[in-house]
Amino acid sequence: MSSVETVSALERRLNASIPQQAIRGEVATRLKKIGRTAKIAGFRPGKVPAKILEQHYGAQAHQEALGDALQRSFAEAAQLNNLRVAGYPQFEIRTNDLNADLIEYSAIFEVYPEVVMGDLSGETVERLAYELTQADVDGTIATLRKQRAVFVPVDRAAQAEDQVRIDFVGRLDGEIFQGGEAKDYPFVLGAGRMLPEFEAAITGMKAGETRSFDMTFPDDYHGKDV
Repeated sequence: MSSVETVSALERRLNASIPQQAIRGEVATRLKKIGRTAKIAGFRPGKVPAKILEQHYGAQAHQEALGDALQRSFAEAAQLNNLRVAGYPQFEIRTNDLNADLIEYSAIFEVYPEVVMGDLSGETVERLAYELTQADVDGTIATLRKQRAVFVPVDRAAQAEDQVRIDFVGRLDGEIFQGGEAKDYPFVLGAGRMLPEFEAAITGMKAGETRSFDMTFPDDYHGKDV
């Protein structure tokens, strides 16, 4: 079961879930493979008991299995909802207990715009050549790593590259201004989606914490009221 929300003209949010049963089998397979070569004091490779393997590598195996399950679930849901996905989605696990029978998640992604081609029979096209450099490759790899990141709940203060979900209210002269209020709003610290001063105030906060602070909006801010 899945649902799709329209975030903006090209941005969508997919809400879906994965049965834990679909992950457990993959975790067991990964642990078995790790056990063939794992070096743990007191045991020969290939002879480490399953419980010991799980203690040492269970979290790693579960995280990898969950990542693969998210990709499969998203691909199936995208096809079911006839979505033309552009790039890779950004996943967020919405279930706090990763051992729950059902793991709920959200995926934020962009879709291709609907383009209607006109008559190009009378047009000429210039063929351009591009030389790919190592810097281009490294930059693309770094971008893909960020796009395919899986966010899980952590018990610490928020820091750069963390995704946070917040409720906020902004007031001007005591009144809430247009666009100054949201609930359960997600963004990644340092991604530039919010104003730097706003992100700086959120950095260092923990789940459940509240904070009040003053802000000065730049002259070119899109909100006319502020």
